[in-house]
Amino acid sequence: METPPATKAALRTGFTTGACACAAAKAACEMLASGRDQDRVTVRLPMGRRVTFALERHERAADGGVTCSVVKDAGDDPDCTHGAHLTATARYLDVPGLHLTGGDGVGTITKPGLGLPVGGPAINPVPRQSITEAVAETGVLDGGRGVEVVISVPGGQEMAKHTLNARLGIVGGISILGTTGIVRPYSTAAFKASVAQGIQVAVGTGCDHIALTTGGRSEKYARALLPHLPETAFVQMGDFVGFALRNAVACGIRKVSLVGMIGKLSKLADGRRQTHAAGSEVNTDLLARLALGIGAPPELAAQIRAANTGRHAMELAAEAGFDGLAGAVCARAARNAARFAGGPLAVEVVITDFEGQVLGRHPEASSR
Repeated sequence: METPPATKAALRTGFTTGACACAAAKAACEMLASGRDQDRVTVRLPMGRRVTFALERHERAADGGVTCSVVKDAGDDPDCTHGAHLTATARYLDVPGLHLTGGDGVGTITKPGLGLPVGGPAINPVPRQSITEAVAETGVLDGGRGVEVVISVPGGQEMAKHTLNARLGIVGGISILGTTGIVRPYSTAAFKASVAQGIQVAVGTGCDHIALTTGGRSEKYARALLPHLPETAFVQMGDFVGFALRNAVACGIRKVSLVGMIGKLSKLADGRRQTHAAGSEVNTDLLARLALGIGAPPELAAQIRAANTGRHAMELAAEAGFDGLAGAVCARAARNAARFAGGPLAVEVVITDFEGQVLGRHPEASSR
């Protein structure tokens, strides 16, 4: 397998379960289409870079199916899926098109609010799209043929006990995740050093207004929202919002725009300086109280309080035609951010949806 790249602080990054599942799926379909064995496969990550993975397993079954697997390397911040065997089995079907399903060790969605159909496999949208595109590249679907691809993870049910999946209503295994294909070691002291370094670089290039984002996807959306800022002004803070804000003040930054999605920023609104999913759940009681405070009907507030995730709460509000919840979260998050900064700092907070559309912003009329 290609060596994962290092961060600015020389930490080795890793690959997501989504990237590894995509590689296994493409390899299985290449072998199915070509009739030839192979021991490696090259895929394009969602971030655009092409990576070659070694195959830990590549074998053919008596029924004509092909199974390939890739071992996940999580880099220098390994989680419970480090070393997992992301496995794909491909076989031809009589029904045209790609039929992607989850097998042993891949969770099943049982609750709304995750952006995936209830009853389906916990294969998130970006990995699903990557697998779809990679399979199409192999030619296995040419001529109107149909292929079933089953993603499985041996031992995934045990791995899932070390995640929040059960609380989220994902049962029977892990989730296939990843928005860029790369796992970045956010939870280490060395990553904090890279955040501080990023802020210092921004100041050194003349920036007094920076955008702090929770990851690659939110940075992409922040760049679209703040096109007047130079490239060095965008700093991925990971989950370390309090740390990043204090460093911004210490470096003389005048203004910070915090850009992210409801899950992370609702935790900031709840007064948390660190927003990692493993450290805390979204406080839906807070979201319900904020909704009531801006005029939501009690029935809707009760639904929000019982929501499965922050995203689910926003979906419930949208379905009820109730606007303003994201803005209320932004306002409270901005107040907490200003307090955490520990010094003079103008704070803007923007919540986007998973496609980059602005759901809420505080202050509403932002100036440069």
